[in-house]
Amino acid sequence: MKIIVNQVPAEGLYLEEEIDPAELDLETDLIKSRSNLKIKAQVYRITNALTVKLNIRASLGADCSRCLEEFGWEFNKDAQLSFPLDSDITFIDLNPSIREEVILDYPIKPLCKITCKGLCVKCGKNKNEGGCNCAIT
Repeated sequence: MKIIVNQVPAEGLYLEEEIDPAELDLETDLIKSRSNLKIKAQVYRITNALTVKLNIRASLGADCSRCLEEFGWEFNKDAQLSFPLDSDITFIDLNPSIREEVILDYPIKPLCKITCKGLCVKCGKNKNEGGCNCAIT
């Protein structure tokens, strides 16, 4: 998402765009994208600064760190960015800032739910689906 600085009117600018997660290199070993990112931006130019209010939405998926089951969640984040301006700047590319805002909210250890019981260390059965028959001694 690029903003041409001279095209931002005094009353501001409203933009909506969908971005392919591959363009921002958002996927990791743990986190996978299930949909495009939906970006809504309100852009204001005040003297020597450009202020951007963002709303970022996407559907993400991951493997639970405890039970290894795949699960998904809806990512929704509001952010406000500020860019200083000088006479040399003709446009601002928001993609690096959008990427940073999304990655900052990635969980370190994704969990399908807070109460996830994980796997039995002896037989490997998912404890969320019920108990197993092995008694840990």
